[in-house]
Amino acid sequence: MQAQATHSLEGRGLSCIRDDRILFEELAFELVSGQVLLLEGKNGSGKTSLLRILCGFREPDAGRIDWCGEAVKDSQFYADMAYVGHLDGIKKELTVLENLKMSLALSSSGRYSIDQALTKVHLSGYDDVLVQTLSAGQKRRLSLARLLITENVLWILDEPFTSLDRQGIALIESLMTEHCGNGGMIVLTSHHDIDLPDVDVQRINLS
Repeated sequence: MQAQATHSLEGRGLSCIRDDRILFEELAFELVSGQVLLLEGKNGSGKTSLLRILCGFREPDAGRIDWCGEAVKDSQFYADMAYVGHLDGIKKELTVLENLKMSLALSSSGRYSIDQALTKVHLSGYDDVLVQTLSAGQKRRLSLARLLITENVLWILDEPFTSLDRQGIALIESLMTEHCGNGGMIVLTSHHDIDLPDVDVQRINLS
């Protein structure tokens, strides 16, 4: 990732309807390199639905999303984006190392090697451990390690602090600060009030 590169993510007039209920409408935001967008709100307010729209898992009922001034379908958006959802997205029957190698095979290499990423998320020495034997917090940290070994400008994170203790939360916040400092950007949902004093954090409350 080039720190000097400038990227932008813009949503205009976004609406989402689920089960004949309007979750949000006429929603607008703009995010640029180095910024974080935190989606807040009670359960069922549409936070995860908005993330799913951003990831292309579903279409908005109205509005559009642009990446670097182009509609996402006409841009490099999906190559530049990485998503970590409620589920960790890792294969429990594989080892820690096998999971990361599989992720790396599907993407361009990032700033960290696999060994460096494992050290960063405090999983050094777990290379040959089966994922199914890891704790919930370790699985979450492994899922986030995938972000460090691949080249993605935009991180989209759905409740990234789930299953993490205070030390784990501080670790992820430091990785987020580092990512933004290197020209990255993040959209996330969280019930945890994030502590990123060196990052420009925008907030949207969907409640």
